[in-house]
Amino acid sequence: MIKVTDALNRFLFENTPVRGNAVNLSNTFQLALNKQNLPLGLKRALGELMAASALLTATLKMNGSLVLQIQGKGILKLLVVECNSEFGVRATAKYKGEIRDDQTLFDLIEHGQFVITLDPKDGGQTYQGIVPIEGNSISAILENYMLRSEQIDTKIWLSCDGNSAAGMLLQKLPETMNQSTKTDDAIVHDLDAWNRIGHLADTITDEEMLNLPIETLLHRLFHEEDVRLFEASNTKFFCSCTRNSVANMLRMLGNEEISSILEEQGKIDVNCDFCNTHYSFDKIDAAQLMVSDVAAQSSKEIH
Repeated sequence: MIKVTDALNRFLFENTPVRGNAVNLSNTFQLALNKQNLPLGLKRALGELMAASALLTATLKMNGSLVLQIQGKGILKLLVVECNSEFGVRATAKYKGEIRDDQTLFDLIEHGQFVITLDPKDGGQTYQGIVPIEGNSISAILENYMLRSEQIDTKIWLSCDGNSAAGMLLQKLPETMNQSTKTDDAIVHDLDAWNRIGHLADTITDEEMLNLPIETLLHRLFHEEDVRLFEASNTKFFCSCTRNSVANMLRMLGNEEISSILEEQGKIDVNCDFCNTHYSFDKIDAAQLMVSDVAAQSSKEIH
């Protein structure tokens, strides 16, 4: 059986309140990070966070973006991943200092916090949750967050070898949310389903997650369960940066700061942290920014 890469697969366990997602990011991972010269340890951490973002996005009924951040006060300052509802993913990291390949994410954070942001496209209210980092893996951080903040039993497995990333998620849902074709009575009486399926899933290895086709993986782990696999969704690298969005960011600096940069450098150069696209604004471009900013301020004063 041929392995399909860059895909998000949803599945559920018939006759139980347990559902799952699995994801593999190969080209998506490489395109997201190939223009960023990151140490191997950070690439692996970002790969795991990218896989996690797709897994969690698949559980949401929202047209918008999910942003996961790990913020630290040590060598590592920031890991950030964004996944939109079409499974377009982008990621970047900020750090200061030397990082050895044998150092883990948790060697680098120091007093970190985990931030999750839901940003609806349709004008809905943005949600942000912030919790201390608890646990010794990205999986543990996310599981703790889901249990404490969302009150949903969740188990997550993540892996990244520096070339591709993969992950699997299981959630225990209220019986009324299960889409099983079996009777509600049967669901209620399978009280051990969550523990049983979780123990089976705990046998998964990094090699299996990264290399096995989804059908083979599910059969190997859950061959005694009745698993329904849904049609896959494609994942991709996608960066939403535009010249206009960069211009809006520069306007936030204010005319005085823009003038200062122009006086010192003659132009303003900005590289996107996610895709490394270069944007340059000369004095004429900057003058237009400042004029539009003044016009916007005048409009606010009139209204």
